[in-house]
Parts: sequence; structure tokens; C-alpha cells
Amino acid sequence: MSCKRIKQLARLTVLALFVSISSLAFAGVENDKPAPNFELKDSHGKTVKLADFKDQYVVLEWTNQKCPFVKKHYKSDNMQMLQKKYTRKGVIWLSICSSTPAKQGHQTAAQWNETIKDKKIASTAVLLDEDGVVGKAYGARTTPHMFIIAPNGKLIYQGAIDSIKSARSKDISNATNYVSQSLDAHMAGKPVPNPITKPYGCGVKY
Repeated sequence: MSCKRIKQLARLTVLALFVSISSLAFAGVENDKPAPNFELKDSHGKTVKLADFKDQYVVLEWTNQKCPFVKKHYKSDNMQMLQKKYTRKGVIWLSICSSTPAKQGHQTAAQWNETIKDKKIASTAVLLDEDGVVGKAYGARTTPHMFIIAPNGKLIYQGAIDSIKSARSKDISNATNYVSQSLDAHMAGKPVPNPITKPYGCGVKY
């Protein structure tokens, strides 16, 4: 075998290994399987465990308040209205920030509390995932990226918040909101119409 051929094979081996490692880092989750448990601190320093919310619906919302696609849903009050609507029905709504320090969207706990107050964020808690472990375990790739966990602990939805991939607030009223659609259907004992959709937004700043 020629030296050139050996070098080509070596490069391909390294590339395959890199892809394999990357796939493991972003393991992702499967629908109809138990959602990975996790433990994170919230903006008040309280430890929040997914296991604490057994027998309840849980929405996971990956967020980055500097992202135009996130701003679309917060400046219009769309995200806050969703948070209020479903937390009033007993749903646990966890906003998760996986931006690492020094990257876009990262905020200290104190800064998050100011943001929560300023933007009237109505989620159950804002969780800080600075090392990105939870985001990578779920395969969270964009902000927003939404996941819904049923009371039995299994994932029933993952993907985009709605059907129009834009950063324009005016598109919200014409879009199908997949979070509402999924929760309403499952709560009524019906199949989730679109259990997996392609998320859109800014890349999570791991």
C-alpha cells in the first residue's frame, strides 16, 4: 500500500472517529422513551431535578435572550402567554440556557433574575446549564428548541416552537404552534399530530 493511500486512510479514520464522538456528545433523545433525568441550579440557586416532577407534564425550552428568534417570541409576548397558559394547567415549564460563559446569551443568575423581571418571563424556572451537559444530552441545537415530557416521563414532542421559520413577530399568528398543538392533543387523549419537527433558531452557544 502506498504512503499516500495510508495517509488517506488515516485521515478517514480520524474523521470517522470525530463524527462518532460528536454523535455521542449530542446524543439526543427518542420520542416514546423516558426523558433523561437531570439536575440543574435555577436562577435563584435552587437545585431543580426533572425527577421532582413525576406525573406532570414538563416543557423544556432552550433559550438565549440575545437570539433574534427568541426575541421574536418574547418581544411579542407569545412565549410568556404560552408559559402562563400551561403552567396554570399544572404544566412545569423549564427555560434552559446552555450558553457557556463568554458566549452569546450567557447570563449570571443575578442577570437572569433581572431579565425574568424585565421581560415578565412566566416559566416555572430558568435553569443554568453552563457546561452544556443537559443540552447535549437532549440534543438541543437551537434557541428556541422545545421538548415536551408526558406525565409518564416519556418524551412526546421535540422540535420547533411553531411552523414558520422566521425571526418576524408578524408570522406568529399565521403559524401552527407545535407546543400548544402537542399539549392540547395529548391532554385530550389524542395522538400528537407532529411529534418531531425540525427546530429553527440560533445555534446553542456551547
